[in-house]
Amino acid sequence: MRYQVGSTFILLKRGDITEENTDAIVNAANSHLLHGGGVAGAIVRKGGKVIQQESDRIGHVPVGSAALTSAGTLKARYVIHAVGPRMGEGDEDTKLRSATSSSLLLADKEGIQSIAFPAISTGIFGYPIDRCAKIMLSAVQDYCSETTSIQEIRFCLFDEATLQEFISAADRLKL
Repeated sequence: MRYQVGSTFILLKRGDITEENTDAIVNAANSHLLHGGGVAGAIVRKGGKVIQQESDRIGHVPVGSAALTSAGTLKARYVIHAVGPRMGEGDEDTKLRSATSSSLLLADKEGIQSIAFPAISTGIFGYPIDRCAKIMLSAVQDYCSETTSIQEIRFCLFDEATLQEFISAADRLKL
């Protein structure tokens, strides 16, 4: 599904984020930027150790914030490491919105024109997919209603059920 907010196109698709040919992909990271499992582990396995090495130099990133590394041998040029919340830690919706907005702000600052997001925090962090879709798409909608140089934002979702939740949320938000 394809939508437009302001001058930015938003694409919802099923796929493998490590295969996205965008300026940047977003990693669903933990605050220590240790990329062992889930999306983070897949990104490092496919992109190479340089991503973890650069992350080690960055160190700690607070929940709701984002950091940038190169993308190693991935098709993308950069990886934006967005630190989403763990369910049960409190104020999860605000933190997820912040992680999404921080990623977009960092992309704009770096002149990134295309970016691909996963469903942040929905894996081992236990965040409900329907809430994730609503919060992330709402944050993107708000961000793109202002001036941005980002031309395309993709949500590259791992399975059909997650894609359908994002499509439903986009319809409810009237993207």
